[in-house]
Amino acid sequence: MHTGPMTAVRGSEQWWARFERWGPYALLGTGLVISAATSEVIPMDRAAWTTVALLVLAALGLQVWWERAASGPSLAGTCYFFARWAIAFALTWLNPFFAFYAILGYFTADRLLPPPLVKPGLFATAVVMAGSNVGGMSNLRSWTVWAVFMAVLGAHLGMTAVFARFAEKEQEQADAQAATIAELERTNAALQRALDENAALHTQLLVQAREAGVADERRRLAAEIHDTIAQGLTGIIAQLQVVANAPDLPTARTHLDRAAALARHSLGEARRSVHNLAPVALENDGLPEALKSTVAEWGERTGVRAEFTVTGTAEQLHDEVSATLLRIAQEALSNASRHARAARVGVTLSFLGDEVILDIRDDGRGFDLLTLPERTRAGGFGLVGMRARAERIAGCLTVESESGRGTALSARVPLVRHE
Repeated sequence: MHTGPMTAVRGSEQWWARFERWGPYALLGTGLVISAATSEVIPMDRAAWTTVALLVLAALGLQVWWERAASGPSLAGTCYFFARWAIAFALTWLNPFFAFYAILGYFTADRLLPPPLVKPGLFATAVVMAGSNVGGMSNLRSWTVWAVFMAVLGAHLGMTAVFARFAEKEQEQADAQAATIAELERTNAALQRALDENAALHTQLLVQAREAGVADERRRLAAEIHDTIAQGLTGIIAQLQVVANAPDLPTARTHLDRAAALARHSLGEARRSVHNLAPVALENDGLPEALKSTVAEWGERTGVRAEFTVTGTAEQLHDEVSATLLRIAQEALSNASRHARAARVGVTLSFLGDEVILDIRDDGRGFDLLTLPERTRAGGFGLVGMRARAERIAGCLTVESESGRGTALSARVPLVRHE
């Protein structure tokens, strides 16, 4: 984006460098060739030509010296400028066509002289140029020629002022371009530093994301173990306790069969939890059918009256959404059987436009959230896990309960359809 101004500044500097290197030779040669070609119009004797030859040699020597000592506005630059002016003045006195060499002063005054001497240098150049325009300084022998000379000098000074103004404008533009380039370089440096910082931050975020992923996977496995193996073991223990107190062998066998079925179910759930697969109940059925089976089996196992209802138009949900809601329902039913001492439980799955809501209500003894310890007030490990599951898929979980008035749990998650 900044290559345009930079290229323009560099191109201008290169042009001036070439002009300062070869311009004096070219203009001095031009004046010499034209003077020789017009010798019949402006005749010069042998002595004049000898003087011209000496002055040309002096000009060439001066130019060679300057090429080695070139340093811009300085004492050397001032000496070079006025020595060249003196040679040009002498040559123009002998032949006005050497004004081609004298005109160099207009182009190099601001580049060779310090600011206080620029205008005097331009004035001195204008004097030589005006003298050449009236046929040479040697022709200033009458008041008429002097009047013409003064008029021409005035014109040259006017043009010099115009050229000086143009030079100032050019310098202002060059300074502005240099400032722009410097600012762009600072901006580029700041941008590079920002990119380096962003790269370091990106690396840090990757590390944090990796650590967060590991922690999330640990929480997932802990929740899966709690929701599957722990619940299965609890059910098995309950069935075995019934067996221990069974009045007859058929009753004991029935509960032993249930305990074995729970053990097989828990084993399958454990294997799927490790591989992060869907729950067993969702392997062949959708969420409504899986919830219906889960509620029915839970009611039969616990002896609690359990009802399941679907409202709205059922849709095939994304596997992660179905698994999350089923796990929440399983944990809620497990809590109801272990803590609520409920006689009736109702589970409702509602499809509402872009949301799915799972409600679990029981008429158990309930609890008062305000009187519980801080960690338990959040719902204990089971409710904490359910809330984490809902939030993982951009949902939420709310719990309402009062002592002696049962508990109502509601999980609200986005309706994401199966691909």
